[in-house]
Amino acid sequence: MAKMLKEGDAVPDVTLQGPGGAPVRLRDLLGDKAMVIYFYPRDDSPGCTVQACSLRDQYQDFTDAGADVVGISSDSAESHEKFVAKYRLPFRLLSDPDGAARKAFGVGTNFLGLLPGRVTFVADKGGTIRYAFESQIQVKKHAEHALDVVRSLTGQGAAPTRSA
Repeated sequence: MAKMLKEGDAVPDVTLQGPGGAPVRLRDLLGDKAMVIYFYPRDDSPGCTVQACSLRDQYQDFTDAGADVVGISSDSAESHEKFVAKYRLPFRLLSDPDGAARKAFGVGTNFLGLLPGRVTFVADKGGTIRYAFESQIQVKKHAEHALDVVRSLTGQGAAPTRSA
């Protein structure tokens, strides 16, 4: 596994599966907004649901601050569609069935290699990673930290603290 991307690295040029299995090139989503890109283990699991709903509940704050949110897991596009509908998620979930995006971002596994990692990246409009936060158990912190970073990028708040 490659090292996890860090501040200053470029968002990799990867293509994932979007709704209905349609290909979505991640870099094509950049350009006019900052982007919160979060990797999570699986749809509808307890921690992933809390994380997704936390991002959902702050989604308007993200868009007001000039950012969009994209979630990525290895679950199928069909699974994502059910997850989005069940919890009324306003952001896009992309499927990474072969793990190519996870590998390109350097997102490994946790808990003895049994569970895919949970990492949130914030990229600026140009596709440069400005923040990376990794925590399997502090699921609500992903949204809080990402929103602080987005606000600092757009001049709407102070720079975030780096503690996990």
